[in-house]
Amino acid sequence: MDVSPSLPARRFPEPAAALRLIKPITWFPPMWAYVCGVISSGASPAGQWHLVLLGVLLAGPIVCGMSQAANDWCDRHVDAINEPDRPIPSGRIPGRWGLWIALAMSALSLFVGWQLGPWGFAATIAGVLAAWAYSAEPVRLKRSGWWGPGLVGLSYETLPWITGAAVLAAGALRWEVLLVALLYGLGAHGIMTLNDFKALEGDRKMGVNSLPVTLGPRRAAQVACVVMAVPQAVVIALLALWDRPAHAAGVAIVLLLQFWAMTIMFRDPKAKAPWYNGTGVLLYVSGMMVAAFALRGLA
Repeated sequence: MDVSPSLPARRFPEPAAALRLIKPITWFPPMWAYVCGVISSGASPAGQWHLVLLGVLLAGPIVCGMSQAANDWCDRHVDAINEPDRPIPSGRIPGRWGLWIALAMSALSLFVGWQLGPWGFAATIAGVLAAWAYSAEPVRLKRSGWWGPGLVGLSYETLPWITGAAVLAAGALRWEVLLVALLYGLGAHGIMTLNDFKALEGDRKMGVNSLPVTLGPRRAAQVACVVMAVPQAVVIALLALWDRPAHAAGVAIVLLLQFWAMTIMFRDPKAKAPWYNGTGVLLYVSGMMVAAFALRGLA
């Protein structure tokens, strides 16, 4: 592991670096998806607010934070090329502290997941295994531009969505909820592909075959946008079929706004991908919430 020569060797992590390691900005999507699941279940949260709050905490700071720590530890050599100022390659998280933090948070995830009952615990096990399968050898699914983003999309959107619905409804999941949650998880593959643009140089050198590496920035951006748009178009059709025209129109509006944002990104995919991840993703998750309220009305 490379340690910056401008910094003295440390024995313990810097608190600010430890917080950066678990990346609070990444917690929002799974937390939002869990709330979507709670809403779409049709079950009343009255008397169950502790399950809602605990699930949101588990999905975001704990499981997602753990996955970020595990990814940074397993990616420390790539980050030394792409972003040497990150906590581990910079030496602000010294030695094997990155690994220990990830392992401790894995154990904490399972403990908290146990408090959500069998459905919550099973989902937590799946989330922890997915995080390590994505980042760690010998599996390291992130080496694939198809399997890696697909796993993350399902883990960030589908898994917390169905967990929130299952916990509130005591396992009585409706097929409509499962289908919409799956569609939004599949569409998130495109979001994860755009997120890979920032690591293009290091991924190419370290043999990580992300879509920006294998297809080039322009084609990868086009594939990502198609992958995001098609599941949303299916959701619109389903909501119309289920007699929810207003909700279908709402999702259609946010999809049209995403098309506008995509045209801007296509002008310079490599430079504009981070901008789209802030603009287009906000629209994407807004459609998720519209769909969740539509599903609640079907209950």
